[in-house]
Amino acid sequence: MKVKLGLLLFLSFFTTLQAQQNLYHLLIGTYTNRCEKKGVFNYKLEVNSGNSLLHGFTVNIENPSYLALSSDNKHLYVVNESGVNSTVTAFNYDGLAGRMVVLNKQATKGADPCYLITDDKNVITANYSGGSITVFFKNADGSLTEAKQVVQLSGSGPNVERQEASHLHMVAFSGDHKYVLAVDLGADKIYVYNYNADASKDLLTYNSSVSVKPGGGPRHLTFDKEGKYVYVLNELDGGLLTYSFTKGVMTLIADTSVMPRDYTGDFRAAAIALSPDGKFLYATNRGEANTISIFKVLKNGKLEFRETVSTLGKGPRSFVIDPTGNLLLVANQSSNEVVIFKRDKETGSLTDSEKRISVCEPVHLLFEKRL
Repeated sequence: MKVKLGLLLFLSFFTTLQAQQNLYHLLIGTYTNRCEKKGVFNYKLEVNSGNSLLHGFTVNIENPSYLALSSDNKHLYVVNESGVNSTVTAFNYDGLAGRMVVLNKQATKGADPCYLITDDKNVITANYSGGSITVFFKNADGSLTEAKQVVQLSGSGPNVERQEASHLHMVAFSGDHKYVLAVDLGADKIYVYNYNADASKDLLTYNSSVSVKPGGGPRHLTFDKEGKYVYVLNELDGGLLTYSFTKGVMTLIADTSVMPRDYTGDFRAAAIALSPDGKFLYATNRGEANTISIFKVLKNGKLEFRETVSTLGKGPRSFVIDPTGNLLLVANQSSNEVVIFKRDKETGSLTDSEKRISVCEPVHLLFEKRL
């Protein structure tokens, strides 16, 4: 009897431990103009089943569309899109307890920040309407100083509705952390800046730039694991560009599209990401398309188109693959729902898990790092 009881206790402990290992914290950034003004949501997500449970949320945080976590998961940083009055907010973050407590806010000094990145020293925002990049220092408690550097860009493109001026849509660290790349949709350019994290001023200094096809409208990019290749997604023409990256210089090696050749409807490409193992690349398309395209990554860094599937909603603004690679979650902004797909790690294909997270205007999905 004692042996059986011991075995049951062991199995119970093992099952609980296994469940905890498969449980991740998912953060969702949203727009709040038309929604209940909460802002950032914390969900527990079980990555085998796709089951989720609301675990916490902020209150009265305006338009926290994009998010970034510190490397130790103790601080959360979000942009607050509010025209010329836009800010970035720093939080104390406790994922286990589901708590996000505001530390402070600072003006971005650039309108409508739509992306941000962070490391142990700084926070950097891409200001869409302002056409600029803003750098903030971090204080010891995780709060932010006033803006320490603002890089103002200028330029335009042939699309008069979307490219009348520079529109910074993303910033990203290079794999070796020596550079920051900035994507300018308005000027059809990707800028590469030298990055000196410890500088007292001018942390970003110009290194180089590349131009995409006129009217392409570059939006987002991602690096491969080794930092050798950069994949750039154009919002306006659907271009998917592969560049080699060496010592801060980008060189184009391949040019394809996220849309099938026979597609003639309206689309607006949005987000791009690689699978955790680096074998597959995914990109979302909005407009009338509302799809996600899947590519196999070849050994030379080039891409091989596999298929395009429906995101089962409208306005797939962003998506995220869980750290295990089991699930791919799409934030369908216009249909107010996160759709959870099961992902085949061998083929990259997606199937509907029939699991959903209902949230008003989801924009950015971010998994807490497993330390």
